[in-house]
Amino acid sequence: MPRIINGTTALVLVLDAIGIPTIEYILNNHKGSINLPNLASMGLGKLLDVKFQDRIRSSDDSFAVALEQASVSADSVIGHREMVGVIDTRSYNLFHQGFPKEYIHRLEERIRRRLIFNRMAGGDKAIELNYEEHEKTGHPIIYASICDPIAQIAMNEDTIPVEEQHRIAEIALNLATEMDLGMNRVISRAYTRHEGVIKRTENRHDATLPIEQKTLVDILKLQGVQTAAVAKVGDLIPGFYDKLKYTSKDELDEKLGLKFVHPERKDTNPYSAQATVKALLDAKEKERPKGSLILSNFVDTDALYGHPHNIEGIVKCLEEADRVIGIIQNSYLMLGDVIIVTADHGMKYKNDLGYIYGFHNKEPVPLLVRMKGYLRWPQEFTLRNSKTFASVGDLVSQIFRCSDRYIEECSLRDYFTHETGCE
Repeated sequence: MPRIINGTTALVLVLDAIGIPTIEYILNNHKGSINLPNLASMGLGKLLDVKFQDRIRSSDDSFAVALEQASVSADSVIGHREMVGVIDTRSYNLFHQGFPKEYIHRLEERIRRRLIFNRMAGGDKAIELNYEEHEKTGHPIIYASICDPIAQIAMNEDTIPVEEQHRIAEIALNLATEMDLGMNRVISRAYTRHEGVIKRTENRHDATLPIEQKTLVDILKLQGVQTAAVAKVGDLIPGFYDKLKYTSKDELDEKLGLKFVHPERKDTNPYSAQATVKALLDAKEKERPKGSLILSNFVDTDALYGHPHNIEGIVKCLEEADRVIGIIQNSYLMLGDVIIVTADHGMKYKNDLGYIYGFHNKEPVPLLVRMKGYLRWPQEFTLRNSKTFASVGDLVSQIFRCSDRYIEECSLRDYFTHETGCE
């Protein structure tokens, strides 16, 4: 067989809710050591307050920049979409008293199931308070997010099939849009309960508002670049060729040694790491002459540890993510491939609820970039604006020689004025 010669692979790895002030908060509240050699070598320490730089030492040669967000709200959907060229100037609503009665009534009619709970709550609490009634009756648990303009609907996979759960989420978002409720997402929160242990699974589904413009993903498709979304990214941004979401331990490769750091193995990052490796292997082994973009999300620093203010859990999760980044760089990137590590928003911890809880926060996030085989980032690729997450897409579009097209077709001229050329 002839040798396959593929183009560059660009991996964008999003560490959920790990903004720069969030990292500093974690370091300030975690007095022990923290082991992040790969993130440090990519320059993370340079972005931190000087008092933290002894704990995360970084080289001056690394390409590391603090990116600010241009969109109005801090949210996973908004953050990921801004990375591919969608700047959202809309504001959305929180639902402190739960959702309007009319919305609940009309939704019950459409899904042909009664809904229970309908309060603002964290996901674990909503499930713990209502799982017995839900599992006995089949009534989904609907609750408003404490910090996001979304509805979440928790359902046991043994009570309501996953496919129906996803359909319910889509119906709920369509109705919210019809009623103009100011909601940007509905999540079906799949969970299992075995031997008394409740675990939210990777079978979640994010029903999201449609994107009414072109994105980097659309433009790369026209360039012939293969695109792959890992974990929840495929729900947040449409148009990827491949969507990889693993949910079973049987899908994990023991050779990678992926670790579950949660004492009850509630982590989902190991599945995201495995799917990321699969996408990288496809980029090497399948014919991809124009190259590949992989956009992957590691969510546990947000959903599992971030909101509940579990500092030690966040540290362990970051350390394992750092180890995975090292494996990826050493074993799965080819010469000239690019890895970009960033975040979709930060987390601000407040005691507004009678206990400390993490609220999504609009704050600077790290942009850490490395090209395999290069000690320094090549000067032909430049960061042209640190005031928007759309700079992630701009760097990727420069790599694939379509930067002008990205800026023009995503209506980003107000943010990027210097032209670099487009093939």
